[in-house]
Amino acid sequence: MENLANLWLSSGANQMTIGQFSMMVVCLGLLFLAIRKNFEPLLLVPIGFGGILANIPGANLALPAVEAAMYSGDAGVLAQLSQALGLAGFESMESLKVALENAPAAAAERAAQVAADAGFSNGMLYNFYNVAIASGVAPLVIFMGVGAMTDFGPLLANPRTLFLGAAAQFGIFATVLGAVGMSAMGIMDFSIADAAAIGIIGGADGPTAIYVSSLLAPDLLGAIAVAAYSYMALVPLIQPPIMRALTTEQERRIEMVQLRHVSKSEKIVFPLVLLILVALFLPDAAPLLGMFCFGNLMRECGVVSRLSDTAQNALINITTIFLGLSVGSKLAADKFLDPKTLGILALGIVAFAIGTAAGVLMAKLLNMVSKNKVNPLIGSAGVSAVPMAARVSNKLGLEANPHNFLLMHAMGPNVAGVIGSAVAAGVMITMVRAMGG
Repeated sequence: MENLANLWLSSGANQMTIGQFSMMVVCLGLLFLAIRKNFEPLLLVPIGFGGILANIPGANLALPAVEAAMYSGDAGVLAQLSQALGLAGFESMESLKVALENAPAAAAERAAQVAADAGFSNGMLYNFYNVAIASGVAPLVIFMGVGAMTDFGPLLANPRTLFLGAAAQFGIFATVLGAVGMSAMGIMDFSIADAAAIGIIGGADGPTAIYVSSLLAPDLLGAIAVAAYSYMALVPLIQPPIMRALTTEQERRIEMVQLRHVSKSEKIVFPLVLLILVALFLPDAAPLLGMFCFGNLMRECGVVSRLSDTAQNALINITTIFLGLSVGSKLAADKFLDPKTLGILALGIVAFAIGTAAGVLMAKLLNMVSKNKVNPLIGSAGVSAVPMAARVSNKLGLEANPHNFLLMHAMGPNVAGVIGSAVAAGVMITMVRAMGG
């Protein structure tokens, strides 16, 4: 009977908290949206499953060895950890967490050794996170794969669409101001670094959002990633009302002229020129933009088809699996269930709406100063949700005019949005570092 009692006490069911149960329900909801509704399944399936793994009580799959040792409740281990972190003795779990967060490198290393000697090791998801995200590798590899799948032809054929992609990034900077404003009014407590990481959601670019948040606000990564990919999946629901509200029926019927032919030489030279020019002025944008341009060069040069094929398929798929599971590790109840999460979700939808509106309004402005009219609907594709935003523009164009095929025209601002989000990320990182945030 005593053995059965011990088995129950050590079971996950006995250790489960309301927070962990709630997060499991949330993660099951993500899986439902991905599997049943087909919302960003390539990311939401591994993120949702990783979140379930992270919230299994007692498994400690998302915890480093030191935290696993802390949650074990072993009095002897807790006393040794307290001593290693410079405390007089174990007082409370909260004081031990604060000491660990503020511990210098030498003290953190001593605590890790105590945990290792006690038989604790890093959780599986924690190791995935360190390799895939903390190192910055996974978002960069995905950007390389996206570059290998991207055709700069529509952008080069109609360079004006670069302005539409740039305008759509206004949502990023507006959201940063919003986050700072919420902090100033005492509604939320976001630092400048937090605000910069949250703002990137407005670019509708998941890998960029993950990359920036891993550098500037790793504690908010789970909420930021879920918000970014959720809103990307909801592009067909979020954008159309904004697009209809800001355009007239006559504007939506505008038919754009046929795109000019773009030579192979132009396509090869463009990523090289783009990288060199941007990196010279904004070095912090070089990692993201560099991998994006490298992937595109492999596609266009025509002499490394095997590498291009690998980057577009096997490599990006493998990386996506580990990226999703790593993001899921940040959906642990003690990290995700926080008032800041609601603030991030609210700011994210505002950022997305502002970015969409800014792109449409920029297209209307271009029509005021140019002879060849641009259909304002393609301005919404300036958010870098490739190719969903372009498809939404095309769909609304066909609704207004059955002969209005805008897909290729919308790909110009769509690709420009990817470039714009990478540049905006570089600006944010540079500014936050300069401010010491």
